[in-house]
Amino acid sequence: MEKYMNAFIDAFWNNIEWTWNSILFDVPWYTNYFWGLIAISLFVWGLEMVFPWRKEQSIFRKDFWLDGFYMFFNFFVFAIVIGGFYELLGAFFGDIGISAKSLTVIDISALPKWGQLIVFFIILDFVQWFTHVLLHKYPFLWRFHKIHHSVKEMGFAAHLRYHWMENIFYKPLKTIGVMILGGFEPEQAYIVHFMAIAIGHFNHANIKITWGPLKYVLNNPVMHLYHHSYVLPKGSYGVNFGISLSLWDYIFKTNYIPEDSGTIEIGFPGDEKIPKGFFGQLIYGFGKSKQQK
Repeated sequence: MEKYMNAFIDAFWNNIEWTWNSILFDVPWYTNYFWGLIAISLFVWGLEMVFPWRKEQSIFRKDFWLDGFYMFFNFFVFAIVIGGFYELLGAFFGDIGISAKSLTVIDISALPKWGQLIVFFIILDFVQWFTHVLLHKYPFLWRFHKIHHSVKEMGFAAHLRYHWMENIFYKPLKTIGVMILGGFEPEQAYIVHFMAIAIGHFNHANIKITWGPLKYVLNNPVMHLYHHSYVLPKGSYGVNFGISLSLWDYIFKTNYIPEDSGTIEIGFPGDEKIPKGFFGQLIYGFGKSKQQK
């Protein structure tokens, strides 16, 4: 028990130290998520100002500051809190003989570094696409995912407005996705992670981009806006589930883009019942109150 407690405490303080060192630029630039997030956010926000898709939408759109707070809460504060639990689980699985090597399904060590990154990116994105489908399909999971879909005006910061429980759902599956890749070093993943943040910011931004012929591969703001549409196709629990890649939606026939004006209403029936403040949203989804049905 002492071993597990020490693993938890060490991970907790290591995450705090890593975040603080990132703020002070005391980590390699390519691993600095704190300033990397800020740089990507300012860049995409600048594009929203210069090339707005919905020109009537304010630069400081509805819930802009709430979503901005969510970015740092989910990316850093919650990561610090939960990091110790994942380290504890890692120690436990190690003790019972389950390791990354024992779960290896695909050995990509023979591939060049860029090839390893591409395979990692594709597998991780599919895992996230599949998890995203589950968040919409099953009522228990949808109850938490509603927080993300409570956004009423789209902008880059809406990307990271999501209930902290989503980290609990995504993280284990993403970890398994990494573990099945033999020969892949997690340190190589920083560039993929920054790419995913940038694509996610663009997908939620008030910018009209479709990437041309690449729209069948890369997700984009036009496609993702319809993922947030208030009105969905009859009988559907969701469309356009892609995270970074739109490829999966076209393969599994969940793609849907009837037009591209950008003027549709977003949200979902009953979204007026979602708490407006952060702390109300923080505890939303638990229990069986009428408000959450």
